[in-house]
Amino acid sequence: MKIGYLLSQYLAFNHAYLVREIRGLRVAEFDVVAVSVLPPDRSAEKLSPEEQEENARTKVIRTLGPLRALGIVAGVGLRRPLGLLRGLATAARLAGPSPARFVRHLFYLAEAVIAGAWFLEEGVTHFHNHFASTVALLVARVFPISTSVTFHGPAELADPVGFRLKEKIEGARFVCAISHYARSRLMSSCEAGQWGKIEVSRLGVDPSIFEPATFRESPERFELLSVGRLAAVKAYHVLIGAVGRLRAGGANVRLRLVGDGPDREELAAHAAALGLGNAVRFEGSLNQDRVRELYRKCDVFALASFEEGVPVVLMEAMAMEIPCVATHITGVPELIRNEVDGLLVAPSDEEGLAAAIRRLIDDPELRRRLGPAARRRVSEEYDLARNTGKLAEIFRRRLAR
Repeated sequence: MKIGYLLSQYLAFNHAYLVREIRGLRVAEFDVVAVSVLPPDRSAEKLSPEEQEENARTKVIRTLGPLRALGIVAGVGLRRPLGLLRGLATAARLAGPSPARFVRHLFYLAEAVIAGAWFLEEGVTHFHNHFASTVALLVARVFPISTSVTFHGPAELADPVGFRLKEKIEGARFVCAISHYARSRLMSSCEAGQWGKIEVSRLGVDPSIFEPATFRESPERFELLSVGRLAAVKAYHVLIGAVGRLRAGGANVRLRLVGDGPDREELAAHAAALGLGNAVRFEGSLNQDRVRELYRKCDVFALASFEEGVPVVLMEAMAMEIPCVATHITGVPELIRNEVDGLLVAPSDEEGLAAAIRRLIDDPELRRRLGPAARRRVSEEYDLARNTGKLAEIFRRRLAR
């Protein structure tokens, strides 16, 4: 079965799981035609071998020169004038009265025209999308191609009206939510007659790649790891504050932060102000091979976020039997059951986060129990091959109707 995939950025450090999803569908005998709005977020030499392979077979809209892009749009306008008018009307409606938003939506429309033209050239009649739902909706208005979408959250679900969630659900052939929490937010944003479109399709990791790390009973220095974009929503100020409390209480602990983002300088200044020095290390964006090396060296994985979907980095750490501390938010409790597969704390509770990490430092038996339980949880509910197989079945069932 041939399907398209439209992505906002393929490849991206914080969306590495999409590589595994697309490659898993290809193993399941889907011919996947991938189109990305943006090029990879790293240079080619920083991509892993499988990422380089995906990059070579992906068409990227924003690498086109302006003349070539305009040529594609003009050609579609000549061949499909009514479709282009439908797309323009939809873009104007989505933009509302704001001139600035209208200009932005004109660019979305141009991206949609290019993506749709490429899909038609490849014989694609249906495409799925991640993080490109506005462009996808416009593709389906201009071309005789149906679309479906996976909604992750939290940003997509935070403002259902402003994000035009109701219209996007109505315009899709079917919709996937990565958790029951996400599904509930989608259901609350549309008419009950649309609820039958919404499927729960969990993400996953490959436990054979993320093998158990070596357990350290009483490390001289306790190693913490957190992976994610250095942005306000990830609450790294809270995590750094918790490390400061632990160090003040006599714990020999070091935090490694993997990822980059707009808050890096501010976070570094916060760590320096607390006198943490080498106790907080900023590792930058790394490919999956390097991230796995750091997983293997850590004793606890910590996630202090204010908002999340269901973090794949948590699944990766859990698969490696690394005890996890995370905030009790959104879809996270569907992955980690408190005191069973890891520890959950309230968001923004710096003292509670520090106490949970201290508990793991002081109680190696608790770490020894939580690590294997976390791997079992991932193997049972968040196994990549099994969940990709379920996604493939959703495609087959929904597209056969």
